Amino acid sequence: MTVVRPDAVVVGAGVIGAAIALELARTGRQVVVVDKAGAAGHGSTSASSAIIRFNYSTVDGVATAWEAQHLWTSWPEHLRLTGRRPLAAFHRTGAVLLDSPAVAPSEVTALFDRAGVPYERWDTPTLRGRLPGIDPGRYWPPKPVDDDAFFVGPAGELGALFTPDAGFVDDPQLAAQNLADAAGELGTRFLFHHTVVAVDRHANRVTGIRLADGARIAAPVVVNAAGPWSGGLNRLAGVGRDFTIGVRPLREEVHQVAAPSGHAGPGPVVADLDLGTYLRPASGGHLLVGGTEPDCDPPEWIDDPDEADPRPSAHRFRTQVTRASRRFPAIGVPNRPLGVAGVYDVADDWTPIYDRTALDGYYVAMGTSGNQFKNAPLVGRFLAILIDLVEAGHDHDGDPVRYRCEHTGNVVDLGSFSRRRPVRAGSARTVMG
Repeated sequence: MTVVRPDAVVVGAGVIGAAIALELARTGRQVVVVDKAGAAGHGSTSASSAIIRFNYSTVDGVATAWEAQHLWTSWPEHLRLTGRRPLAAFHRTGAVLLDSPAVAPSEVTALFDRAGVPYERWDTPTLRGRLPGIDPGRYWPPKPVDDDAFFVGPAGELGALFTPDAGFVDDPQLAAQNLADAAGELGTRFLFHHTVVAVDRHANRVTGIRLADGARIAAPVVVNAAGPWSGGLNRLAGVGRDFTIGVRPLREEVHQVAAPSGHAGPGPVVADLDLGTYLRPASGGHLLVGGTEPDCDPPEWIDDPDEADPRPSAHRFRTQVTRASRRFPAIGVPNRPLGVAGVYDVADDWTPIYDRTALDGYYVAMGTSGNQFKNAPLVGRFLAILIDLVEAGHDHDGDPVRYRCEHTGNVVDLGSFSRRRPVRAGSARTVMG
């Protein structure tokens, strides 16, 4: 049996796993990353809309996203790569959050004020002026597009919140590859096309993992960043009994349509909880359109992420693009669906779990729920400092680690991402987190 003996092994080479590998390598550890796919970011990451926004339902969530944005805006400096190579790019377009009873603007702005996020409050005339072609009608609640009620006229008009520093990353898979390249320059080894079949342990301490080809990786630290496969990996490790937050895989689709003719440059990201959709500009004069999990849309929970169909469905395409075209009538609804499908690793409260576990040396970065791509560079730092302190004897369960943000000065309580946290009554319960 082949035995590899690094200081830490990360399972999962998506944008989260690659970021963790980089930050662990920066602490001086020898790191091995294992992934069943063929390259970094080829799983859920590649299906991400890669939107960088700041509206979350907790102050720690907002502070995390605001600090992470500063890492995206200084991406080459964050990576510290040598030589010239293609890099993902952050596009600062701003983001518009349309009013909705689901999220009171005053609650959002209170969190923005605490974290220091700049924003503007737009009334309806401002919304019309800043987003030409928008229908600012209030249609709440979201309805199925096959329901006659969907086409009933508006009951009033909307305003919005605008955050000028939001935007999107143009190539999420490339962003994961950039992180992997940076980790590789520090000696991190990536093993692709390898499946974990066992997690080894001794006396309540993780001792490594075993792969399907018979190889064993012996390590005192294992990090589960396996995305929608994270629950299965936890079962192999025998952890989870003390988790108050469950996770399960959810199939989601993101669609692509042509931007309306005369669309002048990349407009802002638009989050539309009133109709249950969101959209952002994409390359080549296109828009990406997704859904916000409104109550009227049955979620597509799946048992096995490997069985998820990667092709967009005609029904989901028509649903989401029709909603987008209700908000922006110049958007057409093509007959042929175009887009991608991915699988989210969804937590009960749509907030991630970044934590240790009851098995010493075994850590999790899971339940990222389709909304954590934006935070990946900072999540790597969260896990690195958490692992350093816990391995040195710190009781994170009793005294949660607090992370002081380098760029914004905010302090993030990592206990807010605990596996043992209660599910708050005010949790978003959607991809908005």
